[in-house]
Amino acid sequence: MPSSSSTKAGKDRVDPLRDHGAGGKPLAQLKGIGPSLSAKLEKLGLRQLRDLWFHLPLRYEDRTSVVAIRDLQAGQKVQVEGRIEAVERGFRYRPQLRVAISDDSGATLVLRFIHFRAAQASQFQPGAWLRCFGDVRAGGIGFEMIHPSYQRIGDAERGRTADRLTPLYPLTDGVGQTLMTRLMKQALAVLPSDDQLELLPAEALASLQLPSLGAALRLVHSPPADVDVSALQAGIHPAQRRLAFEELLSHQLSLRRQRMSIRRHRGPALQPDQRLSASLESSLPFALTAAQQRVLSDIRSDLVATEPMLRLVQGDVGSGKTVVAALAALAAIESGRQVAVLAPTELLAEQHATSFEGWLTPLGVNVCRLSGRIKGKARASALASLAGEADLIVGTHALFQDGVVFRDLALVVIDEQHRFGVHQRLALRDKGLQGEARPHQLVMTATPIPRTLAMTAYADLDVSVIDELPPGRTPVQTVVVNAARREQVVERIRAACTEGRQAYWVCTLIEESEEIVAEAAEATHAALSTQMPELAVGLVHGRMKAADKQRVMQAFKDGELNLLVATTVIEVGVDVPNASLMLIENANADFVCQLHQLRGRVGRGEVASTCVLLYQPPLSDERSRRVLR
Repeated sequence: MPSSSSTKAGKDRVDPLRDHGAGGKPLAQLKGIGPSLSAKLEKLGLRQLRDLWFHLPLRYEDRTSVVAIRDLQAGQKVQVEGRIEAVERGFRYRPQLRVAISDDSGATLVLRFIHFRAAQASQFQPGAWLRCFGDVRAGGIGFEMIHPSYQRIGDAERGRTADRLTPLYPLTDGVGQTLMTRLMKQALAVLPSDDQLELLPAEALASLQLPSLGAALRLVHSPPADVDVSALQAGIHPAQRRLAFEELLSHQLSLRRQRMSIRRHRGPALQPDQRLSASLESSLPFALTAAQQRVLSDIRSDLVATEPMLRLVQGDVGSGKTVVAALAALAAIESGRQVAVLAPTELLAEQHATSFEGWLTPLGVNVCRLSGRIKGKARASALASLAGEADLIVGTHALFQDGVVFRDLALVVIDEQHRFGVHQRLALRDKGLQGEARPHQLVMTATPIPRTLAMTAYADLDVSVIDELPPGRTPVQTVVVNAARREQVVERIRAACTEGRQAYWVCTLIEESEEIVAEAAEATHAALSTQMPELAVGLVHGRMKAADKQRVMQAFKDGELNLLVATTVIEVGVDVPNASLMLIENANADFVCQLHQLRGRVGRGEVASTCVLLYQPPLSDERSRRVLR
């Protein structure tokens, strides 16, 4: 189900389908919305009526029926009605208010409040009837609800429940559910009719078995009592699928419109002579794979065209994306133009700079570095080089900062593109604007992207895939190990390092700050150094100075360290072929998106490599499948 954050009906959403007159009206036209409330709604991205229409519920509560107290079961979230039998205020350990209610079934339920005011306590008078909604749990003397929602009702109101499910919306300070529900009712009251709102052909909706947009919006905001609650809670109800389809279609059309706009501009049609490229290929200690050659052919065809290239190169870790990028860069350099290579971290930027210098400097190519840690005279020198003799510039976010001016930027290479936003990509692209001409863009990722998802998420990009590993590379074996076997894992690492191999020990924590993760890495480093005094154990984490991180990583790469304890700072940009064993702690943490990158730090040599995932039980079957995928 698309949530309000995913639909982005507010500030960042590009939505070509919502250009209807009513939807564009400001929220201030609704009753009760003044300057103060408008400012609060702005925090949720709510400015116009259509923003409210697409501000979808997070979940639903079923208050359409009343459950007899004698029929309650632990774990239920239900609505009950009962007469107040007794009220007790206690102060054992901490203040609490206990209210006992019973209904016609003769059973009793306790309502327990830990946070309450004296005025609130005085509202509970024996004999009065309450309607309550909350989670049922086992208490000391029977079932209880802790901090349920409740209201006093009269005899005439008993049994008169809501006829629709109750939606719960994303909120912000000063905007509660009651207020949001009231505003939503007003917004839905002016929702246009289907013939005004719907832009999709009726036959298309029928073939997909989807309702109209208006019907879908009315249902998700006000579901009837007979709705398929399980489907709605799971986010797979046809109304929710209709809104998801709307979102995907809007996204796709927006990207295609953006791509059409880009193609209307001129690109720097390059005229490479292949002289430097041929020299580099002949100097490499390996031959390009067929997949690399195919992708390079795609790129070279783009670079000589009169419209700007916008291509995504996807390839597994170790598939050889960097050398493809180097050969693409030479096409621009052979044409007398400049190339910028953007990396998300200083560690990866340093790795790339070292690789490009090793390959290109012997060919007479001037390689320059620029990152946030370069200051003073060194920065001034780098900026002067960018505006002058530099052919290829490798850097981090510093590349698209104010004051950075290129001599003649024709190609932008962005590694690990998912680390950068669209606006950051455009900021660097704009450094190469020359009238109506835009520089070529080549973005790279090691994250596996299914073809259908790539077509959807990257509709503004052409996609090329390096689907072949170089000869000699073997797939990394991944194993899942219970944390109770930690000592056995330590012994395995000791044995591997004693045999001359190297290993990583990666520390992760669930939902913790970088500072805490760094402290955990430091504690692990101290413990492993004590357990294995015969090994040289290094430490690297995100809170270290860039120079210190680089020094440790270089020592590991040079073989001076047997074992490297690290945080996920080593996720990208680390190439140590002799490292064939990696252990990742807390593998049941939700960092599966990083797992593929981390695992790619091993398996870069000819020795069979292993990635050990150390988890704290229990580990569900689903999560086990995800981490082993």
